[in-house]
Amino acid sequence: MRFGVDEAGKGPVLGSMFAACVRGDPADLPDGIADSKRLSPERREELSGVIRDRFEVGVAEIPVARIDGDEDMNSLGVAAHADAIRAVAREDDTGMCDAGDTSESRFARRVADASGVSGVDAEHKADDHYPLVAAASIVAKVERDAHVARLADEYGEVGSGYPSDPTTREFLHEWVRDHGELPDCARASWSTSQDVLAAAEQSGLDEF
Repeated sequence: MRFGVDEAGKGPVLGSMFAACVRGDPADLPDGIADSKRLSPERREELSGVIRDRFEVGVAEIPVARIDGDEDMNSLGVAAHADAIRAVAREDDTGMCDAGDTSESRFARRVADASGVSGVDAEHKADDHYPLVAAASIVAKVERDAHVARLADEYGEVGSGYPSDPTTREFLHEWVRDHGELPDCARASWSTSQDVLAAAEQSGLDEF
């Protein structure tokens, strides 16, 4: 059987990273499957529901605490892909990952070793060329969006969680100003978080 794997949430400063593995016959995919970034949130939700009804789906989450640990992001991407694959794939399955490393072959080899499934391949922009990978990108993005919505329920408006989002940056600045530290949902190792802490410290020195 074939499978496709992709991740969402590698670059944000807030929240977890997710990976999804979609296992099954590509012919059973609904119409309109595409890279999740090309679809509206409503369309992603709709397609994700259909995908989950028709396919075996595995989802892996890499939380903030692990992202801030000793592993580099390439290794965490490998772990996320491998965890998602292990959730649904069989040893004799073959599948495609969206490569999370400059070397496609190295990423494929590391995911295969970590997942125990030897038939793993990887390509850059695989979500543009392999429908099962595109389906996985949709599921992973919906999982990430739901995660961000839960963060908003807990913390208030946090934006998308990406460093380029003014709402996210404003949330971090205000939180650090009010609490003197980063929120638990922030990736403390990210330069954006470090910059916010440095700015707050400098502001305090200026006031002093």
